[in-house]
Amino acid sequence: MYYDDHAPPHFHVRYGEHKAIIMIETVAILDGYLPARALGLITEWASLHKGELVEDWRLAERHAPLKKIKPLE
Repeated sequence: MYYDDHAPPHFHVRYGEHKAIIMIETVAILDGYLPARALGLITEWASLHKGELVEDWRLAERHAPLKKIKPLE
């Protein structure tokens, strides 16, 4: 996430040379491309941590420090 980023709430993903913007609410690609395997892992992770992602988005809007979110195990 980036401070001063635009709505809708989203997060940025980099996987090798690929980049994508993922909407938090729907866990859908807003922009960019990810290979199917990477997208599946990101979808699983984001679904498990949706509440934390929303909380971090709200913190970013206030320029407050973001909280770390656990990786997929």
